[in-house]
Amino acid sequence: MPEVVIAIAGVQKNYSGLRPLRIERLDVVARERVALGGLDGPAAEVLVNLVTGATLPDEGTINVFGRATRDIADGDAWLASLERFGIVSARAVILEGATLQQNLALPFTLQIDPIPPAIVEQVSALGAECGIGAEHLAKPAGELRPHVRVRAHLARALALSPELLIIEHPTAEVAQEEHLALARDIASVSERRGLTALIVTLDVAFAQAVAHRSLTLRAATGALVPWKKMRGWFDS
Repeated sequence: MPEVVIAIAGVQKNYSGLRPLRIERLDVVARERVALGGLDGPAAEVLVNLVTGATLPDEGTINVFGRATRDIADGDAWLASLERFGIVSARAVILEGATLQQNLALPFTLQIDPIPPAIVEQVSALGAECGIGAEHLAKPAGELRPHVRVRAHLARALALSPELLIIEHPTAEVAQEEHLALARDIASVSERRGLTALIVTLDVAFAQAVAHRSLTLRAATGALVPWKKMRGWFDS
């Protein structure tokens, strides 16, 4: 049986939303990609914080890599646990005035002007893996198109070889015509690296293109149900 990487059971977390975040049950196994709908931006942020152990549930349990987040005893242990995560989020800091190449170099070195030649090679390979053309690397990060910016967040998340990707609303600012290419790139890099991925999105077509399973949250109960496109008002 594959290892269960994320196990969420009976979770409730109060935050500033209209109702608490509830998740009845979610298991994600190793190398599986699960897309999760039904969470807006604030709820997605709460979920990311719960899975990474940055915050604890008010009720229920969250186990990640076989360990309950409640059992992480201190700050040093929590920081060490973060090495296994790659977080793809627009909330992550990008230096707008620095080039994309300099931003992608930061996980490897603080020397970014100039970047050491060996790091330049790593950055170029990482960018190519995430679908970033070489022509974008010299551009200031503040000038990047939204789909390239998401790929930059992906590359930064992959830089230190995580085991689990958590991807937060990647298509929110991306043009519709770029969604499927982005889904294919995320799925491809996850497959190639053998990663587990939890992807929060409001786009069902993107979810079905990127993930092995697409689920949506019924906020009132916390139940997760299969997510499918609705063809009309009265389709089930």
